[in-house]
Amino acid sequence: MTTTHDSHASPPPPGNPPGNPPGPEVLVVGPAQGDHERGGPPGGGPRDGHAAGGRAARLWRGRAGDAPWVRPAFLGLLLITAVLYSYDLTASGYANSFYSAAVQAGSESWKAFFFGSSDAANSITVDKPPAALWPMALSVRLFGLGSWQILLPEVLMGVGTVAVVYAAVRRRFTPAAGLIAGAVLAVTPVAALMFRFNNPDALLALLMTVAVYCVLRALEGARTTWLVWAGVAIGFAFLTKTLQAFLILPPLALVYAVCAPMRLRRRLGQLALAGLAIVGAGGWWVAIVELWPASSRPYIGGSQNNSFLELTFGYNGLGRINGDEVGSVGGGGGGGRWGSSGIGRMFDASTGGQISWLLPAALLLLVAGLVVTWRAGRTDTARSAFLLWGGSLLMTAAIFSFMAGIFHEYYTVALAPYIAALVGMGATVLWEERHTFAASAALTVTVAVTAVWSFTLLGRTPDYLPWLRWAVLIGGLTAAAGLLLAGRAGRPGPRLSLGAAALALVAALAGPVAYSLTTVNEGHAGSIVTAGPAAARGGGGMRAGGPGGGDGGAMPPGQQGQGQQGQAPGRGQQGQQGQGQQGGPGGGTAQPPNGLPGQGGPAQRQGMGPGGAGGGAREGGGGGGGMGGLLNGATVNSEAEAKLRQNAGDYTWAAAAIGSQNAAGYQLATGEPVMAIGGFNGSDPSPTLAQFKEYVAEGKIHYFVAGGQGGGQGGGQGGGPGGNTSSSITSWIEATFTEVTVGGTTLYDLTAEK
Repeated sequence: MTTTHDSHASPPPPGNPPGNPPGPEVLVVGPAQGDHERGGPPGGGPRDGHAAGGRAARLWRGRAGDAPWVRPAFLGLLLITAVLYSYDLTASGYANSFYSAAVQAGSESWKAFFFGSSDAANSITVDKPPAALWPMALSVRLFGLGSWQILLPEVLMGVGTVAVVYAAVRRRFTPAAGLIAGAVLAVTPVAALMFRFNNPDALLALLMTVAVYCVLRALEGARTTWLVWAGVAIGFAFLTKTLQAFLILPPLALVYAVCAPMRLRRRLGQLALAGLAIVGAGGWWVAIVELWPASSRPYIGGSQNNSFLELTFGYNGLGRINGDEVGSVGGGGGGGRWGSSGIGRMFDASTGGQISWLLPAALLLLVAGLVVTWRAGRTDTARSAFLLWGGSLLMTAAIFSFMAGIFHEYYTVALAPYIAALVGMGATVLWEERHTFAASAALTVTVAVTAVWSFTLLGRTPDYLPWLRWAVLIGGLTAAAGLLLAGRAGRPGPRLSLGAAALALVAALAGPVAYSLTTVNEGHAGSIVTAGPAAARGGGGMRAGGPGGGDGGAMPPGQQGQGQQGQAPGRGQQGQQGQGQQGGPGGGTAQPPNGLPGQGGPAQRQGMGPGGAGGGAREGGGGGGGMGGLLNGATVNSEAEAKLRQNAGDYTWAAAAIGSQNAAGYQLATGEPVMAIGGFNGSDPSPTLAQFKEYVAEGKIHYFVAGGQGGGQGGGQGGGPGGNTSSSITSWIEATFTEVTVGGTTLYDLTAEK
């Protein structure tokens, strides 16, 4: 099962197995290459006459030499992906209110836009760099504040990621490989979740995919420009989610250093230039923030010393690896709060249904692809593609599996493009070699393992489409047997081979398609969200009394959780563990502005966890979503909203509240800046008690909203650099100002002392 193509031979025609590229002197690329670089079709032949038909005809016809079905199939894939991801998009309301409030702030203040501030008055930033907020804030500036205006850029990122994966795989392999890869990515459940949600992971996945694509282009002929563009993509990925952007740097750099068709000294010099591009693309914003006087910029949320570098290497960096996340939920000091780490994490009850449907297949096909290309020359681009996608998958999955700090299941969307590419490349390479017993056996094993694993995943939700697991198992094993028989026949019959391949593809994708359709048919809100049916959510978030599984926060506006834990889902997501704390605000969401669907009351959270009873919104509203406002925006009743709006223009902040999610609910409801005391966890020392007293003395804050609490060290629990900042401010307010109740919400008028 090895290729024997000469590395300097002309490329095989489309449909043949990928051979070796030429040496560095004359670039003659594989079946999908050529026309972009030299103006000709793959292999360097002359173009046909399709250019005369105009741009529209070229868009539909695609590359010269392609079969007529190729470009329509690709455009159809993008259209289906766009429809899937945008279906009922507004059902999620503001999705993660934490980021939606920052988007709203950035749409009103360019300073807040640049820094990623939680409010337009720039009291504190979100606990990430702001790149993921910029597209959403621009959309809101153009079209106004609303659910689809915030989430549509995420949908476009999803469609773009599918397109880049297709282009990367199709360019070196075949159109069928690209289409399979794109389809696998599109229907991965966690992708269907995150490409219609406003967390930073959507942009991160797109930029990581672009980086791999650019390195693949650079490997075609040691092209410095493409390698620099890869560095730019990774730099902006750093401005999206800090050090997670660097997880794939080792495999990218190593593969290029070894496999690029150029002298070693030149390769190392090119990598140095790419490194400079990373520093430039990601460092310019960091330099400005670090050099900007702290007194005239917002506090860096998530840090304990008002430093973005501390945030990068601490809370968002090494703390995620070793679990020592000062200022986080639980206050750092080691792991164990975020579920069991280890090699099985990607397959466990909470994560498996998000990402692992085709993960075993991807690993098997990675091995098969490397075996097929193992005798190729050093510069073979097919083998390099397997090494790049496979190395990125293994490196990222290993970090996710063993990290002891904060881990959420939706992080695994970063793996989806790598899995998809390996499945598309590996399946088609083995298909081209199917006349050999080894290749047909490898295909058979891959299909059988995928069917059994899908059966296992679906078996974790026995009440969810119970017939599907058996259909997947029987169909997959039947397809596997057909592929093996076709391979043993010597010259496989086309009908048997194609029928078995089609059945294998349907069986492999049936489970993820079902989970993805369930995902897009629901609203998702809060800080912890998961894909698939409610019964499959094994519990993301903090264990042992912390925020639990499910979506850890409010339902979308006007939607009620329909399914109990263990049942097939209804139109809303069901809370699972510890969605609130007794006596604290419950789950709900801020009422959106006019124009958003579902102006009904807050959804009642029925899940209960070890942290105590109560997950529902308190009567009268006013509560934060889950764990005292830590996990989702507060529910704001109309009386409190009207009160906060009154004379709001006379103040820098209409109100202040403990925790970013709690403040976000009031900010989104009123459209006025609301100070988030203590940042996301309520544990950041911002503002200090002295600073807060000064703001009040200067008449900058009108009201303080009671309730809400941080889960970290500063949120009334003591310890750490944050100390008791939030609780100290609360105690001072309670002792100094008069409490008033407005529609069930407790407020303190900071302009009227007792």
